Amino acid sequence: MPTDTRVKICGLRDQAMMDAAVSAGAHYVGLVFFPKSPRNVSIAQAASLAQSAPIGIAKVGLVVNPDNALLDAILADVPLDVLQLHGSETPERVAEVRARYGLPVMKAVGVADADDLPALDDYAQAADMLLVDAKPPKSADLPGGNGLSFDWTLIANRRWPTPWMLAGGLTPDNVSEAVALTKAPQVDVSSGVETAPGEKSAALISAFVAAATR
Repeated sequence: MPTDTRVKICGLRDQAMMDAAVSAGAHYVGLVFFPKSPRNVSIAQAASLAQSAPIGIAKVGLVVNPDNALLDAILADVPLDVLQLHGSETPERVAEVRARYGLPVMKAVGVADADDLPALDDYAQAADMLLVDAKPPKSADLPGGNGLSFDWTLIANRRWPTPWMLAGGLTPDNVSEAVALTKAPQVDVSSGVETAPGEKSAALISAFVAAATR
């Protein structure tokens, strides 16, 4: 029987990827504005992709420690529904972005061990949604999309007052286990549905959504 798990496909770069996510039944589509990422899109590319997304699918813009000038430029052209802050933004900055732009803000929080869990409570007070992700290695160029997972038992019985989404190393092969263990209401995938960095596979996207919602 299908579950009500909601799925985000992040890092879409062209129309074929967007079409694959939509046809597979994704609830969220993610556009990355971070030049170091192989999934980075220009504002013009993002505007075209976002405009093509059907009504009812939430368009999420991923940014890393953005200043207001970048956010102003993105939101002037790209019809986003959610801003995803994926850097070292403080709870105060999260609240500031929410107030300035009037959009829901999702805050990514990296988890490697139990010491990282208190930050989730702090950000839950400031953000509209938490993205509970694997903490990147210190040497990593990317704050996410590294294909790493964390020990899901750390959050198996935890709940927050804010909606949340599980990310980090999820694939079509392990997402159903992750959902069963953590009771995550929502899941996010990027590298786990790729054949190479930034190259999404329609077959893997379809398999991931099917596994997550089984």
